[in-house]
Amino acid sequence: MKGIMWAMLASTLWGISGTVMQFISQNQAIPADWFLSVRTLSAGIILLAIGFMQRGMGIFKIFKSWRSTGQLLAYATVGLMANMYTFYISIEAGSAAAATILQYLSPLFIVLGTLVFKREWPLRTDMIAFGVSLLGVFLAITRGNIHELAIPMNALIWGILSGVTAALYVVLPRRIVAENSPIIVLGWGTLIAGILFNLYHPLWRGAPTITPRLVISIGAVVLIGTIFAFSALLHSLQYAPSAVVSIVDAVQPVVTFVLSIIFLNLKVSIIEIIGSILVVFAIYILQHYRSKSTLE
Repeated sequence: MKGIMWAMLASTLWGISGTVMQFISQNQAIPADWFLSVRTLSAGIILLAIGFMQRGMGIFKIFKSWRSTGQLLAYATVGLMANMYTFYISIEAGSAAAATILQYLSPLFIVLGTLVFKREWPLRTDMIAFGVSLLGVFLAITRGNIHELAIPMNALIWGILSGVTAALYVVLPRRIVAENSPIIVLGWGTLIAGILFNLYHPLWRGAPTITPRLVISIGAVVLIGTIFAFSALLHSLQYAPSAVVSIVDAVQPVVTFVLSIIFLNLKVSIIEIIGSILVVFAIYILQHYRSKSTLE
């Protein structure tokens, strides 16, 4: 129960972070390239500082072989960079609630990737979850009217891509996380992503007017959505297995929806709510029965 409570806290913090990102991207009109340069570089420095306090020079152990170095680079670019970019653009073009629901489909993309690349046929419950989630997404993005989208088409495309990259974000670092502290892996991955983002768009170029509101908003995303949330997730794994913890991820889209309605004046119909509930339920089915099958 303690593990579930810490996991719920982590999921809640990510939900809050998604809502703040919509405020930054739409209300503050912050360019995506500048925001991502600032967020990733600062988060990477903070995470590695925490890792150094825990492990000292052991934070460089991850570079002991070309294999682990290559996996870290793949995780930083194809996983972290791609996911942060697609998720932010999806929020900027649409809403945090819709982007979160679409990114929440990542477990289904993992199952599909397993089918395509490993030729492992999905479980019957996987197929049920896939069908339910498709119905849910259809209702959430069309309000039941096939001729009209509730969000712009580009927000839908970027949201789906954020789900695909979120799946890569989960799968790519599995081997190096088994050999290194997760916070060190995340720290190096985020720092590398931050350096690459800054090579493309340095944080000092095209910077918006720095206001107290902007500083607080970015600080909230870095601290709440990265440092605190990930630390809470790591803490939860000390008390509950990852299969149990992953099911609690359903809290994130719920929190994002509620906060978007309260603070961002998000207007949702009953059809959209039903669709979102179906997506959350479908992923619950997928993760619950997959973890059960693994244990058996």
